Amino acid sequence: REAPVSKMLAPCLLRKVVLTVPLVFVVALLLVEPVRCDQEAGTAIPAESRPCVDCHAFEFMQRALQDLKKTAYNLDTRTETLLLQVEKRNLCDCVTANLLN
Repeated sequence: REAPVSKMLAPCLLRKVVLTVPLVFVVALLLVEPVRCDQEAGTAIPAESRPCVDCHAFEFMQRALQDLKKTAYNLDTRTETLLLQVEKRNLCDCVTANLLN
């Protein structure tokens, strides 16, 4: 007699399992908090994940360094020119003073 009852329960249990398992997955997905991109705000982002920012910063610093080198060269050249003018003026003043004596 037990054999006919278990044969009848098998399709019923299978149907319940087939309906229950997806329902459990849906409920689990609804209960799990989704990961948001702003959750880890304030943490340092490694350089490997932001190469464009680093490349732009490097290029900016490289251009700034080149500008500083040009400015320093121009200042050196201008200073040298002014020193030569002063030496020339002193030399001329010295020669003129010697000629007058």
